[in-house]
Order: sequence, then C-alpha cells, then structure tokens
Amino acid sequence: MLPAFVNFYLAIWVNDSRMNSYSSAHDQIISVREGKSSPRHLAEASLDRIESVDSSGYKLNSVLALAPRSQEYAEHIDITLPLAGLPIFIKDNIEAVGLPGTAGSLALTKYPVMRDSPIVSRLRAAGANVIGATNLSEWANIRSTNSTSGWSGAGGLTANPWKHIHSAGGSSSGSGAAISAGLVSLAVGTETDGSIVCPASLNGCVGIKPTVGSVPRLGVIPISASQDSPGAMARTVYDSALLLEVMMGTSGLVNASLEKSSLKIGVVKSWLTDHEGTDALFDGAVAQLGNSGITLVDVDLPAPDESVGEDELHRCNCHNDCTRHLLRGARS
Repeated sequence: MLPAFVNFYLAIWVNDSRMNSYSSAHDQIISVREGKSSPRHLAEASLDRIESVDSSGYKLNSVLALAPRSQEYAEHIDITLPLAGLPIFIKDNIEAVGLPGTAGSLALTKYPVMRDSPIVSRLRAAGANVIGATNLSEWANIRSTNSTSGWSGAGGLTANPWKHIHSAGGSSSGSGAAISAGLVSLAVGTETDGSIVCPASLNGCVGIKPTVGSVPRLGVIPISASQDSPGAMARTVYDSALLLEVMMGTSGLVNASLEKSSLKIGVVKSWLTDHEGTDALFDGAVAQLGNSGITLVDVDLPAPDESVGEDELHRCNCHNDCTRHLLRGARS
C-alpha cells in the first residue's frame, strides 16, 4: 500500500491528459506543419502544464518567470521557420526583453533587460516562442563555495522531477527539470564547468555543451570567458542538434544525429568515484552500451588533479567579466 501523498502525486502524473507534452520537438514541428496543432496551442499546453505541475501540484519550481503575451506572440510566428513556433525556455542568466535575466539574484531584479541577447535574437528569428526563464543555482553557482544546486534568491529551490526531495543539479537546474517534466521540449542552459551535463544527468535529458565560442555569449551573465558556453537541453539528441544549429548559426548537426555509422566511446576507469553504488551503475550503463553494438575503448588518463585552483581562476575571471557585462548598458 502506497502512502496517500505518493498516490496523490502519482495521480497528477498518470491522469494528466497533457502527457503528449513529452513528444519530441521534431514531432511537435511535424504536427504544427500538418495543421494538427499550432504555435498557440503548444504555448497554451505548456502554460497549462506549468500551472499544474510547476507552480502547483508537484511544485517542481523550475520556472522563474513567464514572458508576457506569449500566446499572442505565437499567433504571428511563421511555421515554415526551423523551430515552427515551439515554446522554449531560456536560463535566467540569458537576457531577453520581457524576462528578468537576473541569474537568480535579487540584486538585479530592479534592472529590466532592454534588449535581446544574440542567442535570443537567433531563437526568435528561427521561429521560437521564448515563453519563460528557468530557475538556476544563483549566479550559476559562483556565488559561494557552499551554494546549493538549484536554489536562487529570486526563484527558490527547483525540485527533481523524478523524486521531489532529490537534487535537480545545477546550475541549469530549471532547464533540465522542465525538459524532463514535459513543460517544453527545448530549453537553453549554460555551462562553465558541468552546469549543463550535471542537470541533464540528474533529470534524465540530453544536454550538450558546445565548443567554447561557437555560440554567442554576449548578453549572458558571465563567469569565465575561457569556459562559459550556452548549450542545448532536450529529450532527444536530434532535438538538441536542432536547437544547437539555431544557436550556433550552422547546419549539419541534425543530419549528423541521424547517421547510422557505429559509435566509438572512450571509457576512463581512472575517473570512477570509488563509491560502490555509483560505480556499479556506471559499469551497468557501460555494459549496455557495449551490448548495443557500440565500440568501447579503454582510455588511460590520470585522475583529475583537485589542486589546480579552478575556483580561484573562476572567481578572478568572474570579477572582471561580470563587471564588463554589467557596464554594457543592456539594462535600464
């Protein structure tokens, strides 16, 4: 017999008629172009699900702010564009008119964004409907050596969509949790050191940090110019590739995601955690990859050196880069 509160939350998930929120971005685009759906319908479905799962019900708390008039904006999107009016989230350290762009900090809440970042301009030009900003670890986890992943002063704490009391990771906590919970099919995260791949892992979605410099960073609150990069978060590799093509202003990634050529993956055993349970899960995942026909190659690398002083480097870069960012005049 399950406890009453468990039955309550299971009922929210099982009885929710909007479970088609879990369809891929690719399938949603096809549905729109075939006239079975529309950008406005997708926006309304996302907003309804945010209300029932994020703001109340399960109380995921992945969304920090919603864009004004996103349903009306959807009416004017050209569905022949690459993203065909799909509702999309951006992380709240990315500037977009109508959204806070605070990096989760109360210090920036009184200074509204005056112009879109180049990333957001590219998204809108490609037919995206940027309907909201996601919560994050405040200042993308650079605010303190003891900061809490997924918590910000402006947005509170984001829960894990699989188990409420577990961590959603960080710092792109809200983007990863929102994808996994079916609020949207595409979201933008940012990473300096693990801030996309960590929440992608903990929430169960695809997260890609592209090569530093391949995606514009102007209008993204910085930590380190040598390591920061916005990236794509989605439920499939295809969808992530589609979003990255828009963000990078390139092509070929979607086709690459569909190639049937065999994969070769390096396995670095020296990077295991020495935690019995965690290492057992890793070994099980590697075994499944091998059984699926993927070629596994043992790679001999030294264990990471924890004495490099990366935190000190980040703090130094953040002081300089963030000062320049705030002096740009993108806020009133």
